[in-house]
Amino acid sequence: MALAFGIDAARADGRMVAKYSLSVAGVEFGRGTFVVQASDSAYEISGTARITGLMRAVANGKGRAAARGVFAGGRMLPVVYAMDAEADGKEESARIVMAASGVKEMDVEPELKFAPDRIPVTEAVLKSVLDPVSGAFAYMPGTGEMLSAAACQRVIPVFDGRQRYDIALSFQRIEQVKLEGYSGPAVVCAARYKPVAGHRPSRYTVKYMQDNKEVYAWLVPIAGTRLMAPYKVSVATMIGTAVLEAEAMEMLPPVGSLSVSTPKP
Repeated sequence: MALAFGIDAARADGRMVAKYSLSVAGVEFGRGTFVVQASDSAYEISGTARITGLMRAVANGKGRAAARGVFAGGRMLPVVYAMDAEADGKEESARIVMAASGVKEMDVEPELKFAPDRIPVTEAVLKSVLDPVSGAFAYMPGTGEMLSAAACQRVIPVFDGRQRYDIALSFQRIEQVKLEGYSGPAVVCAARYKPVAGHRPSRYTVKYMQDNKEVYAWLVPIAGTRLMAPYKVSVATMIGTAVLEAEAMEMLPPVGSLSVSTPKP
């Protein structure tokens, strides 16, 4: 599906390149990179990930995703989202055109299989949603302090092309973190998963995550922008704690200008 938009280019105020590692129960599972560029009116985020470490002996996988959007009305408004992933020879992809009024166009492969107990995704639950890439970052409008409880006082309405769910954040504390490219405070939020549609309520994994009270996110500011990036995410799972943690967050001068068009992950 071809996506094309004509949105005025905006001056880019900040850019970040972050490198992450993913571990479960202390064992490395994967590595990834996020590149973020944002101005006062638009943003562009792209990411790649791959399976690494001991997991490569039993599985092979990689993925990439990208999102572009604007800042308006005090919030992020995604315009386009794209995702491609491959694991053990199986491929999946999503292309979504979005607006504040809802999802305008969508192409998801493979299609979601029918199940009699699956909660249907309706237009009513797709208003003002964020894609998973945009939803991973916190937008702090205005000129107030970014490193505050306000970063956690929100509910993230996510639609990934198959499921619609909310991530409800609540403030825990502010703590100091240190890594390559950033040393300073991080806002720690607790997170709760609340399925809305596209899920099957009877599935054990859905119930487990819905009841999971051990999910946390550490947010740090991206220099020159009003965006906050995840430094760390910790999720209790059935096989141990999964931790996504940045090893480096390089704050760089902006490159060129931003235009919201087809994301090419």
